[in-house]
Amino acid sequence: MSKLDPLRQAVSVSPDNLPLLLLLAQSCLDEWSLDEARAVFERILRLDPARPEAKVGVARVLHLAGKTSEAVVRVEALIAEHPGFAPAHLLLARLHAGEGNRTAAQACYEQALALDPTLRDAGLEKDFAGRGAGDAPPKSAPEKVTAQGWTPESDDDEKPAVSPSDIERPKLNFAGIGGMDSVKEEIRMKIIHPLKNPALFKAYGKKIGGGVLLYGPPGCGKTLLSRATAGEIQANFISIGIHQILDLYLGNSEKNLHGLFELARTHAPAVLFFDEVDALAADRNDLKRSAGRTLINQFLAEMDGNVGDNDGLLILGATNAPWHLDPAFRRPGRFDRILFVPPPDEPARAAIIGVMAKDKPVHQLDVGAIAKKTKDFSGADLKAVFDIAIERSLARAMTENRVIPLGTDDLLKSAKDVKPSTKAWFESAKNYAIYSNQSGFYDDVLEFLGIKK
Repeated sequence: MSKLDPLRQAVSVSPDNLPLLLLLAQSCLDEWSLDEARAVFERILRLDPARPEAKVGVARVLHLAGKTSEAVVRVEALIAEHPGFAPAHLLLARLHAGEGNRTAAQACYEQALALDPTLRDAGLEKDFAGRGAGDAPPKSAPEKVTAQGWTPESDDDEKPAVSPSDIERPKLNFAGIGGMDSVKEEIRMKIIHPLKNPALFKAYGKKIGGGVLLYGPPGCGKTLLSRATAGEIQANFISIGIHQILDLYLGNSEKNLHGLFELARTHAPAVLFFDEVDALAADRNDLKRSAGRTLINQFLAEMDGNVGDNDGLLILGATNAPWHLDPAFRRPGRFDRILFVPPPDEPARAAIIGVMAKDKPVHQLDVGAIAKKTKDFSGADLKAVFDIAIERSLARAMTENRVIPLGTDDLLKSAKDVKPSTKAWFESAKNYAIYSNQSGFYDDVLEFLGIKK
C-alpha cells in the first residue's frame, strides 16, 4: 500500500479539510507524484483562492517539472500579493540560484530569513559562501574512481567539520528550565539514572547510552532540554548543525558524520545532539538521490555501533517533523526512546515566566495572571512577550532617563501582540496522529489533544 493511501482515504471522508489537503499535496511532492500534487494544490485554491501555501506549492511542482520560467512568474506574483510570505522568497531564491543569478538569489534568500529565520538552507548558504554573487560556477574538484563510483579528491588541508573546540560542558541543568516536570522525569528515568549508575547497568549486561528522540512543536525547549541533560550528568555536549555534515562532494558528508561520532566516542561520556535531525535522517523512500540514502545508511551504522564503540555515548535528536524521519531510526538500539515535548501547561508557563523574570527589573509581577492569558504559548513565544515588553520599557527609560520596571500589565499587553506558534504545528500533527498512526507513534499527541483512539 502506498504511503499516500491513508491520506487519500482521509481526504475522501473530509474533502474540504484544507490542512489535510495541504498535507496530501506535500506528501505527493515528497513521493514525486507531481501531477497529483498539482491537482490537490489547485483543488485547495478552488476552496480558498488566496491560500499562499497552495500557490507556492504549484510553483514548486512547475519547478520540479522543469518549467522554471513559469514557476518564477507565479512566485513573483505571489510575493506581490503576500510580501510577508517567507517560503515564496525562499523558493524564488532557489529558482534564481538554479538559473545562475546569484545576486538576485542572495537578495531573495536574505529577505526570506528576515521574515522567518527558521528557513535556513545549507545548500544555498554553501553556494553563496563558495563564490561571490554573480560569479561563474567553480571548477569541479578532481575526481577519482572508487569501488562505489566517482568521488572527488579530498583536500588534505581542508578544515575538519568538527573538532575538540566544538565540545562544551554545559552549566545549565534542569533547575534552570521552568516547567516540563513530566518530561524531565522521563529523561531522568530513561537517560540520567542509567548514566549515573553505570556499574549497576553493566552488571545486567546493559550498555550505557543509546538514542533518544525529542519531538514536538517548535520553541518548546527540546534544544534546551538536551543541553540541560548533559549538564545534569556532567557530560561533554556536542551540538551539531547540518552545515557541519553536509558537503557538496560525494563521500565527504559521510566522512564528516563519522568524524563527529569519533570525536564524541573519544570524549565519552558525551551527549551528541542533532537539532532538526529529520534533515539528516529523512525517509529514504522520499529521496530520489542515492547520495542522501548513503548518508542515512552511514548514520544508521554509526548509531548501531558497527563502526565504533558507542558505550557512554548518548545520542539525542530533536525534530519538529517526526513524520519525515526514516522508520529505521526508530528500531531498537537507535532512537528507541521517544519523548513528546508538548507546549507548557499553565503551571509550567508560570514557572517559565518566573525564570525569565530573573535578573530583570520587575515590580509585583503576577506570573499566574500572565500564564493564564498565554494559553498555547511555547517557551519561545513567552520569550517574545518579554522581548516586546522590554523594548517598550527601554524606549520609555531612555526618554525619562531612569529604569522603568516591568509590570504585569506590560507583559499582558505584549502577549496580545504575540500569536501562539504551536497551533500550526498541531494542525499538521493532528492529521498524522489520526490517519498515519498505525504504530502508535503519535499516541502522546492524541492524548495531549484529548482525542480518543
